[in-house]
Amino acid sequence: MNAMELNQALQMYVRTETFPVGVSIRKEEAALPSKAKRPVRDMGYPITICQAVGFSRRYGWSIAMNGVDLSCPIAQVAFGYEEQPAFYTEGHLACGMYTDSLENGAKSEQDVPKFSAEESGYYVSFPLERAEIEPDVVVIYGNAAQVMRLVAGMLYKRGGSIPSTFSSRADCADIAIKPIQTGQPQVIVPCYGDRLFAQTQDHEMAFSFHFRDAAELVEGLVGTQKGGIRYPIPSFLRYQAEFPPTYQKLAGMFGEKN
Repeated sequence: MNAMELNQALQMYVRTETFPVGVSIRKEEAALPSKAKRPVRDMGYPITICQAVGFSRRYGWSIAMNGVDLSCPIAQVAFGYEEQPAFYTEGHLACGMYTDSLENGAKSEQDVPKFSAEESGYYVSFPLERAEIEPDVVVIYGNAAQVMRLVAGMLYKRGGSIPSTFSSRADCADIAIKPIQTGQPQVIVPCYGDRLFAQTQDHEMAFSFHFRDAAELVEGLVGTQKGGIRYPIPSFLRYQAEFPPTYQKLAGMFGEKN
């Protein structure tokens, strides 16, 4: 299954409001999509990882970036562009904003998924329907019901449940790094930065998975659709409505004429 076939299935069974996005880590500049925008070169300023995904899912742009193009210092560390200085590992970024102490801040930073320098490369995001390269990871933003639909599809051939972790920060690492390193899909609660910088809305969640699971997901979406799990979720309408007393009195008057 290629990226465009996956996109067609997602539009049929999930009907997302924004484009499903492919994410790929490329080692060489020559391997970047020919039409990809480089933030500093083409826009004149660095951006966050979540903005890159936002451009891809809302504008339909392909974005290719490395440390030079990246404005977020946490992502600089997470994606292997910079080493982890003591100021970071000791918890100073989280302390006072997300945690009550340096000790707890250090725990939060330790828990952020990270690439090593060897795993790092150009971060490339693009809408699946315009894919020039094969993604490593796919991320789909949607409402809670759409994410539920994706979870059901992924579990069709597996059963059980999907374990995910949530921290309210650095969701860019959960979206891309965790599926690459673990091979497991992730349910994503978008972080504060994703909402602040990338305009992710209050009602939105996300779901990410390794692209090698694409055919399995589509088979699951088809199977669960046949089983009655679908989106939009059907409303139960087969009942007789009840009305206020004055409405019932008027209805009775109609009956008196017959």
